[in-house]
Amino acid sequence: MVRVLTAGHVNWDVTLRVDRLPEADCESAIRSQHRSGGGSAANVAAALANLSLETGLIGSVGDDDNGLLASRELESAGVSLDGLRVVEGADTAVKYLLVDDEGEVAVLGNDGVNEAVTPADLDRDRIRSADHVHLTSQRPETAGAIAQTANEAGVSVSFDPGRRLCDRDYTDALAVADIVFANDQEIASLLEDEYVGSVFDDRIVAVKYGGDGAEVHTPDGSYVHPGFDVDTVDTAGAGDAFAAGFIATLLEQCAGTSLGSEDGAGQSEPSAPPVSSISSVDIERALEFANACGALTASEEGARSAPSLSRVTDFLSTRF
Repeated sequence: MVRVLTAGHVNWDVTLRVDRLPEADCESAIRSQHRSGGGSAANVAAALANLSLETGLIGSVGDDDNGLLASRELESAGVSLDGLRVVEGADTAVKYLLVDDEGEVAVLGNDGVNEAVTPADLDRDRIRSADHVHLTSQRPETAGAIAQTANEAGVSVSFDPGRRLCDRDYTDALAVADIVFANDQEIASLLEDEYVGSVFDDRIVAVKYGGDGAEVHTPDGSYVHPGFDVDTVDTAGAGDAFAAGFIATLLEQCAGTSLGSEDGAGQSEPSAPPVSSISSVDIERALEFANACGALTASEEGARSAPSLSRVTDFLSTRF
């Protein structure tokens, strides 16, 4: 049984390490190339699987070589692909990530078929059977249908709409999301002023500040963690790893266990209650763990470099 179901983009990434991000009428030198799976939904799914949670995916790829490679990589990571739609005669979305010496990223992408899943394609029973659903950028109507189906079944929902938040109407999905993730730029379009008094002040809102850590707002108070000082190699996928770490920690706490304990990660029972029931969970612990996941991912090359549970545990044990 899938514990966490992620939904959104599945891409194939080509990472080009350059001496500097190019400006108009300038040239940058490519120092190395790296190819791997990408897309926020796929990244979070793989990161959750690395943390020993049973994970499934809703998304789409073409029937080309890139789609086959992306599918195989996810399957090897332990992600269930029952909800992955393969579109015949179509191209998988490819993202070209330019990464400079500071680890900063610029992205170029083709259209591809990473948004081929429509509400009519959804397996509603699969959504209802999950413990938690995590949404990323995708068709707004599909995100809304998944969120509403989960919410009606009492399944908790998180949403990280990403860069296109300002361009798309995600009202239906945001209306029922228990947890909302955004970076420091995206949050301005969600919280026009302050968390308290906003339409989100009855939810969990996690604001990611990259190398400067993160802040989490809840109805019970706000929490800040400064992040961890690591040698940044590539920030692609770090935000997805953060989301995976945060979700995983809350789910394990809600289930009455702890990540890293003998009866915790990797177990599908007992089923976790909604993560929106925050009175019984340790937000500071979840925030710390999530920042560790993001930092470790940023210290490696590629968007699919989220750490294993043992690596996060070892990393945190050396910090105190």
